[in-house]
Amino acid sequence: MLTRTARSRRTLLAALLATLLATAAPPAVGQADPPDVDCPPGQTNCDVWDDDPGTPGGGDPGGGGPGGGGGDGGTCQWNGRVIPCYDELLGWFHNGDGCYYKQIEPRPEGTPDGFDWYLLTCNGGDLGSQRTELRDAPPPSYGAPPDPEELARRALASIDLLPPRVAVAPRRRLGPGLVGLPVWMWASPDQPGQPRHYFGPQHASDTDRGLTVSIEAKVDRVIWDMGNGIELTCADAGTAYHSDSPLAGKPSPDCGYDSGYPKPGTYQIQATTHWTVSWSGGGQRDSFEVTRPSNTVTIQINELQVVTQ
Repeated sequence: MLTRTARSRRTLLAALLATLLATAAPPAVGQADPPDVDCPPGQTNCDVWDDDPGTPGGGDPGGGGPGGGGGDGGTCQWNGRVIPCYDELLGWFHNGDGCYYKQIEPRPEGTPDGFDWYLLTCNGGDLGSQRTELRDAPPPSYGAPPDPEELARRALASIDLLPPRVAVAPRRRLGPGLVGLPVWMWASPDQPGQPRHYFGPQHASDTDRGLTVSIEAKVDRVIWDMGNGIELTCADAGTAYHSDSPLAGKPSPDCGYDSGYPKPGTYQIQATTHWTVSWSGGGQRDSFEVTRPSNTVTIQINELQVVTQ
């Protein structure tokens, strides 16, 4: 049901539109005249000013934006003001010129093929800044609002999340390991002062039609495939093995196959970093995961020989 304010607003808009169309200059394309929209009264089927309710928005139940028209198109900004990207009466907001665009329906007779008439309400929805315009296409912002997660993925595409550079001990080139002895695994960490391509965090943002989404990407775990059906999870890059360290010959303090391989053989080890990408924008926030697998490294495991006398 329309409130008295909403009905008055529709009547005002209709009167403005009728005046605009009556004084509009002839179109530059073809011979079509401006559409004869006289609503209300004078046109029994005027979809521009119909009384069908719009899709309710997720914000203030009282409606928002230039006239409380409601809608679920998200929010845009214009000259420091937050306004709805979609208004039930005014249409879709175009940040490029600060105007709302509403296609005039039904399509008036005499409109050239491939063109449509639009009512423009400019200056961020000022009813005193309206005009009609014949266009061969709507502006880029016309239609569904940008998907914030899609903007997050676009922001992600602007940064580099590189696969880990991995190593293990015992190292094959220095000799084989032995059955049942600990194996160390680690990845080279990001260096101070350098881009954090391997473990993060990294930050980026992307903007479309007044909506800006910011992201943070960082590794939250590394999963190691040991090449024998065993997977091990480490919380970070792990600790590099050094033969002169007090820990040499002991299990890794933070990332290792402590029990060692149960059987001799040649194994291919691979690590996969799991990145959590957290995003926020347009009053929403969420996260998704991406992964980066490493190259494989080879480890040789021999049988432990028991020498008897």
